[in-house]
Amino acid sequence: MGRGLWVSILAAGAVAGAAMAAGVPANITAALGDLKRPPADSSRDLARKPAELLALAEVKPGQKVCDFMMGGGYFTRILSPAVGPKGHVYAYQAAEFVGFRAQYGTDQDKVVADYANVTPLRASLGSPGLPDGLDLVLTVQNYHDLHLKAFRPDTAEVINQDVFKALKPGGLYVIVDHAAAPGAPLSVADSLHRIDEATVKKEVEAAGFKLVTEDDKLLANPADPHDKLVFDASIRGKTDQFVLKFRKPK
Repeated sequence: MGRGLWVSILAAGAVAGAAMAAGVPANITAALGDLKRPPADSSRDLARKPAELLALAEVKPGQKVCDFMMGGGYFTRILSPAVGPKGHVYAYQAAEFVGFRAQYGTDQDKVVADYANVTPLRASLGSPGLPDGLDLVLTVQNYHDLHLKAFRPDTAEVINQDVFKALKPGGLYVIVDHAAAPGAPLSVADSLHRIDEATVKKEVEAAGFKLVTEDDKLLANPADPHDKLVFDASIRGKTDQFVLKFRKPK
């Protein structure tokens, strides 16, 4: 076993231990230590705080959840063991993003090959067609993408309505994104890959959701000036992020 893998295992153990001490449910703690997770993922746990985030998202064994805009599969790989063999994960990768960058499709294929309870979804953002009966839809650092100039102006509205339809009554829609300056225009979604938290709340509540938790501390960075592109070397991986938890009324 290589040194890098040992370091990854030790780091995962440290994160899992901290999660247990913080009262994070056992299914989430165990998922963080899953040995199928690549070292590149587990090495980011201290910064991304997946234990606390998935505890806030109320992830439980047996649930049916969607990792919306799954990226490289970081959260899909945690959600799969967290919901367990009686649960299911739908890993959504927008067709448009696979078209922009083929690696998104390759990453999706790798995750599906590793986890029996993961189903890939690759429909267009214009008609995502999420399955009904979901307990949770989680999207991390991607909501702002719904306002990229490459997409139709009503893309966020379409997605929020589809998520609302797909969730069970009482189901959760949890959104994490890079914070823009308060009052920032939607154009910063393109120029900075950020979005104003107030904009997200307004749009999601317009679809019928109720905001139940607004967390500006879990992934906060007060030193972020909010005016830099999130890929700028000075701030990449250290942006100020907000967490919004919405519930579909019962």
